[in-house]
Amino acid sequence: MKPPAAEKDAAAEVVPGCIAVRGARENNLRDLDVDIPRDKVVAFTGISGSGKSSLAFGTIFAQSNQRYLESVSPYARRLIDQGSAPKVRHITGLPPAVALRQQHGGGSTRSTVGTVSRVSNVLRMLYSRSGTYPEGFRPADLAGSFPRDAAPLDSDSFSPNTAVGACRTCTGLGRQLLVDESLLVGDPRLSIREGAIAAWPGAFGGQNYRRILEGLGIDIDAPFETLPAAVRHWVLTTDEQPTLLVNSSTVEGSYRGTYMSPKRWVEHTFSDTKSTRMRALAASFMTEQLCPTCHGLRLNPEALAVTIAGENIAHAASLPLTELRSFLDAARTHPDTAELPAEREQAAQALIDVLDDQLGILIDLGLGYLATSRPTSTLSGGELQRLHLATQLRSGLFGVLYVLDEPSAGLHPSDTELLLGALHRLQDEGNSVFIVEHNGQLIRESEWVVDLGPGAGRYGGEVLYNGPAAGLTDAAGSVTARYLGPDAPPAPAPAAPRTPQHAIRLDGVTGHNLRGIDVAVPLGALTTVTGVSGAGKTTLLRVLADQTRRHLNAAGVAADDARNPDAVEEAEELGDGVPIWQLDEGRLAVASASGLEGVDRLVVVDQKPIGRTSRSNLATYTGLFDAVRKLYAAQPEARERRFTASRFSFNLPAGRCPHCLGEGTVSIELLFMPTQTAPCPVCHGARYNPETLQVRYRGATIADVLAMSVDEARELLADVPIPARILRLLSDIGLGYLPLGQSATTLSGGEAQRIKLVSELYRAPAGHSLYLLDEPTNGLHPADIDLLVAQLQRLVDADNTVVIADHDPRTIAVADHVIDLGPGAGNDGGRVVAQGTPRAVARAENSETGRHLRPLVTP
Repeated sequence: MKPPAAEKDAAAEVVPGCIAVRGARENNLRDLDVDIPRDKVVAFTGISGSGKSSLAFGTIFAQSNQRYLESVSPYARRLIDQGSAPKVRHITGLPPAVALRQQHGGGSTRSTVGTVSRVSNVLRMLYSRSGTYPEGFRPADLAGSFPRDAAPLDSDSFSPNTAVGACRTCTGLGRQLLVDESLLVGDPRLSIREGAIAAWPGAFGGQNYRRILEGLGIDIDAPFETLPAAVRHWVLTTDEQPTLLVNSSTVEGSYRGTYMSPKRWVEHTFSDTKSTRMRALAASFMTEQLCPTCHGLRLNPEALAVTIAGENIAHAASLPLTELRSFLDAARTHPDTAELPAEREQAAQALIDVLDDQLGILIDLGLGYLATSRPTSTLSGGELQRLHLATQLRSGLFGVLYVLDEPSAGLHPSDTELLLGALHRLQDEGNSVFIVEHNGQLIRESEWVVDLGPGAGRYGGEVLYNGPAAGLTDAAGSVTARYLGPDAPPAPAPAAPRTPQHAIRLDGVTGHNLRGIDVAVPLGALTTVTGVSGAGKTTLLRVLADQTRRHLNAAGVAADDARNPDAVEEAEELGDGVPIWQLDEGRLAVASASGLEGVDRLVVVDQKPIGRTSRSNLATYTGLFDAVRKLYAAQPEARERRFTASRFSFNLPAGRCPHCLGEGTVSIELLFMPTQTAPCPVCHGARYNPETLQVRYRGATIADVLAMSVDEARELLADVPIPARILRLLSDIGLGYLPLGQSATTLSGGEAQRIKLVSELYRAPAGHSLYLLDEPTNGLHPADIDLLVAQLQRLVDADNTVVIADHDPRTIAVADHVIDLGPGAGNDGGRVVAQGTPRAVARAENSETGRHLRPLVTP
């Protein structure tokens, strides 16, 4: 039983109508106490790294989640990934919470817009219950014949993700990795003996096949291209495996050899080998192609034979959501629907009503340009979050706390207006809405603001303002307040207007939703590609990357810096990837391209995560840690002990702590309670063994360096050229608060993109590089955007060309050139609405971007 004084103190902590947080210490929060009202739209603001997410997600939502798990039986709790309990003394007034986070790389190709939004479930049910079946319809996997008004297929039969619905050839993927005959021959001018056929094993294997061909009477000394077409085709693709006696000077006596064509060898190696290297070699002779059976529709013939209003489900799923809604509305009165038996016609009307409600919410959130069959792996984090938000809007729950992570990320200002309506709708239904935000438009429209700072990392974690949104502009010490008033500072602009003399011209750009557009990208300038979400911005960047890469490859120049494998991988995805739902539409096409001779190097930077494991961190990704390890290996103490640079890697046994294996932390399993993490009891979080830590540089161990922030490490390593340059760039771009040893998996998308940019900048040659950035201001505070834009302007001043797809009006206003796409999204986009200086685009009457630019540019 509590003493009376304790009961009084506990009761005093309960604040009516508020979530009362006491003693929050998660990440950089400084024993924070704050009262936040319920039943309101509350914005958590502050510069990147100030502690917003630590308070909203790491403390408030995490505590609500832990309390829910306490209601689950101890046995069941052991089967749930419970995460870690937040570091907070206590929280009162906390309702059940739902978190909607930013997600990058949202699932596999089998996860689609329809599966996330639940539209596919109802659409499949509609085709199952109310579809029109052909006369004498007889599914291959069912017995009996069915009349026209029968419905023998259940809803699973219309899903490409089930055995009964998927195409039997491609298992529901819509495409296959098939051998490309054009890749099997390396140089057709060579003879078979000289190595014309590239797709054969080396050493004895390839020699064996050549000897067999010679024994079969095929001329292996003639240039391959001079052989008859039928002979070339047989040599490359035959499934025959003739066996004959082969005489060999290198093998004792003779042996019986069996021929295997290059095509068959590639297929056999790709499917059967256990060697990663050999499988990759075989894959290099294959290309992704439409499934020859379903032609990319992913379903089996039985499912595709069933129609609604004359169209199968694959056609319906390929329609943009706005068109799907119109199609279903027309299906209500279609003759096929009217001819159905009464109960099936009634089911059709009911299911269409449900779909109409689902689609209406998605369209209201600005997602009407998406197709149901589009994979979520191709969506931005903002698009995926809005899909989940649509599900919550339909739920009709009351008394729930919704916590959203930068819901405006990736949204055009016009789309943000739609988002605001959705957030207030959640509030009107009796819920609390907490948003972690940088967008001034959303912050001003919120009812309450919690502003954190004053700085980032260890310099943040304090509440600077907690009150109505209107009062934030008067908050002392708030960086956010500077950007909300009418006198907000402009983004960094060039010292003098730039007048580029040359440009990259792309004419007749077609593919996806681009409709034969002509664009000019000035060289030596900062260009922004703008337009509403889904207008075609990323597609245009993809075309520009692809054309530049082809030009550089033809000139014998590496298109991307191979010293950064992650950057190369991402650039290839941007340049060559064709989404599964558009494979049947062909590759992107350009009628003509010119001006690319002014580019010597291509760098593509996006916001995908930079690390796949907790061992990857800022220091290792940028490459500065390699130089630091060499520095420590060069110290007298290290040379005396014969320590090499590898000794100072926490991933190798020689130098790391043997207890935590270089992690610095250990996990404590508590069965039905959340797993706890704690510093390693042996190295106390240092990651290294004692012998390694005896080596010091200016009094600091290698573990001390990893624990330092970027700004702190700048002082220590000021005399070490490579680390000093990388650290200066990181600080200049607004990342001075990040610890060098922070796990890459915990970085935000904006932080990851800026780190990628720095990893390119410190090693980049001067001038004539083309930098392509996809929405670089996403997730950044305006103060951080200014630092980023200043760095981009410096790149242009160094005779480089920078092209960014972006929505931020302040950034667009200081660009040299703007290419505005639209006017709408999806099929309503893909055209050039306006092109020229920001002032010229602001004058364009039909430009949504121009409407939001006008207040920022002088008339």
